[in-house]
Amino acid sequence: MNYQAIRVIYKFEMLRAWNTLMQSLASPVISTSLYFVVFGSAIGSRIQEIDGVSYGVFIVPGLVMLSLLTQSIANASFGIFFPKFTGTIYEVMSAPISFFEIVIGYVGAAASKSFILGCIILLTANLFVDLNIAHPVWMMAFLILTCISFSLFGFIIGLWATNFEKLQLIPMLVITPLVFLGGSFYSVSMLPPAWQTVTLFNPVLYLISGFRWSFFEVADVSVGISLAMIIVFLLTCLAIVWWMFKTGYRLRN
Repeated sequence: MNYQAIRVIYKFEMLRAWNTLMQSLASPVISTSLYFVVFGSAIGSRIQEIDGVSYGVFIVPGLVMLSLLTQSIANASFGIFFPKFTGTIYEVMSAPISFFEIVIGYVGAAASKSFILGCIILLTANLFVDLNIAHPVWMMAFLILTCISFSLFGFIIGLWATNFEKLQLIPMLVITPLVFLGGSFYSVSMLPPAWQTVTLFNPVLYLISGFRWSFFEVADVSVGISLAMIIVFLLTCLAIVWWMFKTGYRLRN
């Protein structure tokens, strides 16, 4: 294992986030605060409780997941797309470093940035609501697995994209709608039976449900199923990345 190469890639990506601190951290935190003002105050005044949990507190896991998913994908996709766009990725690939070490460096940095962001958002949430976490260990487990999984997914998007428009295509047209329709701001039990069945095909539902359970012991689906879905998604992303490097997909002229 070439730890020196991993450290260099990781450090470079983390320094890039530091140089764009306003975009990397401040902007998502401000957006989350606005969600609290709009959903927590405006809608929360009309919906008092969901499953025995105050609405303002209920939406916290959904808001954290919304930021984690979008930022994990954005950080990882841009992190690998820009070297590919400028051509410096070929210098990395020609170095004595395996694809696994490249993935650890780039994905590790993207996941670290998302994890830090998730912790900051949780601290920000405490300024608006009285937040208690029933299972902090499981909360951290879901948080870390989500950061790694969707950073890997963003890495795949960055390798697949051939221009900046494609880089934004899947996050904007696929991920964001799935997050909003995955129970971020409501319980699936509030939907009509037919829509409840449709929502079960939304993979983001299982992420949010398991993460919410770690806070309030309230879930729309089984916690075991939620954990299994995250692990399956993680392994699938790893397999796709391995195939892309093995075949040179979008990496060779």
